[in-house]
Amino acid sequence: MTGPATGTFVRVDGVPLHVVVEGRGPVVVLSAGLALAWFDWDPVAAPLAARGRTVVRFDRPGHGLSAPAPGPAGAADEAHRIAALLDVLGLTGPVTVAGHSLAGFHAEAFARLHPGRTAALVLVDSSVEEAPRTRLPAAWRTGAARALGRAVTAAGIPAALGPAARRGVVRAGRTGGAADPAARDLVRRCYRTGRVWRGALLENARYPDTAAELLALRAEHPLAAPATVLAGHDGGTGRAALRWLARQADLADRIGARFEVAQPSGHLVMLDRPDHVTRAILHAADPADPADGTDPAG
Repeated sequence: MTGPATGTFVRVDGVPLHVVVEGRGPVVVLSAGLALAWFDWDPVAAPLAARGRTVVRFDRPGHGLSAPAPGPAGAADEAHRIAALLDVLGLTGPVTVAGHSLAGFHAEAFARLHPGRTAALVLVDSSVEEAPRTRLPAAWRTGAARALGRAVTAAGIPAALGPAARRGVVRAGRTGGAADPAARDLVRRCYRTGRVWRGALLENARYPDTAAELLALRAEHPLAAPATVLAGHDGGTGRAALRWLARQADLADRIGARFEVAQPSGHLVMLDRPDHVTRAILHAADPADPADGTDPAG
């Protein structure tokens, strides 16, 4: 099922998903945050594969190169999607699942709902919501997201501004405003489409419901696998940065996870500190793994 840099497509629950599978060995699933794509894991996927892991990266519906999102999906829906994707790929053994930002909700839901299939959980600067609240009904938010997505697409905004908006968001999410390392042709291929904008809007509209759903899952489904919370920190002492670290540490305490800080790093830890992310994933399921988190070919 391996393929070139742009991978291949498999059908999961009737939706064509873009997936890239590399390497051989114990399986690691990497899921990117809101509006990101498979290639945002490039700096982590290569060293993991070199260290004897089968690395699975996929684009959720409406992200990357996958087909449009049929509708908003919650935590359990995304956990099911990961399990179904592994089934399609014929990967039945326990996996280490790593989720960044919003995808941290999905990865944790998978670990709780599929304990027999989870070797370890790694949350990379995951979204955190201690008491999610919604002021507007979910149906209204979903309808507004769909309407906005259609309007943005009809106005030609993705084609005109999509790649530049992507570059700006990545710079804002990296320490020191570092540049976006993604290949320009891939960025244009993904972010000039209204499909990706609509997918991101739908996920964002469902965000508070997904957070609340995960809190309910925590109460009903114990976390059996070893877990790591890896927080990004730019080294600053500002109130917002320290508050974020405290919330990440509290998350680790709540779910019984190991807590680590990747520094210096912005929110896009896999781009700023791929060595630390790689090491955390390698050690999550096997703390005795001697790997130092670097690519031996580098």
